[in-house]
Amino acid sequence: MGPRWKGKGFEAKALDDPMSAIVSRLQSSMKDSNAHGLISGSSVILALSSECGNLLNSASFGRPMATVDKEKQWFQLGMEEAFYFHHILNCLEISNGDKQLVTDHDLWQYMTKRKSIFPESFMAYSHLRTKNWVVRCGSQYGVDFVAYRHHPSLVHSEYAVLVLRKGDDESHQRLRSWSEVHCAVRLSGSVAKTLLALFIDKCGYGETSPSFLNGYHVEERIVARWSPEQCREDHTVPQSGS
Repeated sequence: MGPRWKGKGFEAKALDDPMSAIVSRLQSSMKDSNAHGLISGSSVILALSSECGNLLNSASFGRPMATVDKEKQWFQLGMEEAFYFHHILNCLEISNGDKQLVTDHDLWQYMTKRKSIFPESFMAYSHLRTKNWVVRCGSQYGVDFVAYRHHPSLVHSEYAVLVLRKGDDESHQRLRSWSEVHCAVRLSGSVAKTLLALFIDKCGYGETSPSFLNGYHVEERIVARWSPEQCREDHTVPQSGS
């Protein structure tokens, strides 16, 4: 199932300004402006200049917040997004509720306490983002994420993504039975998406430090429904000559 562009010329527009270039400009802009966020529950709130805010929107990170501030644009970042900026792109400083800057380790500890599967979830998120997919929440489709080839205003999401643990915790995860697989595939197909399962293997590493992420391994699996109408051979019996 290929990309479904939302309008004529949208594919060319995406090719003219690839997501990798947009994220690179955003990273530089956030570094230059010393971007700073504040932890708020399971989110990080940040205020950006108009230029930086427009780039954040173009890269499809976060959610805009309505405020009376006319000079800054305010955004709410999810935990995976915030840690991606802080740890991977290294362009966002983050403070806690006491307005003290937090380290990679402290932020990691905070987020793993707020979300037990954060190590796997972040690994899956960063895996797709570093491949220049736009990654958004997929809860409305019953999955962890949805992945877009470019900005959601240009193209529909292409993949419905499930994040699964590989190893000791497999007994508690999804897609353990054929009925679950069938339901997930049918649901994804009904909204014109391909089901992508990302299996996160910690390879014996723990989850007490973000440094362990370098030892994690991601295995991609496309889960699709086999259609005999599309795959069978043509068994038409040729007519014999007279």
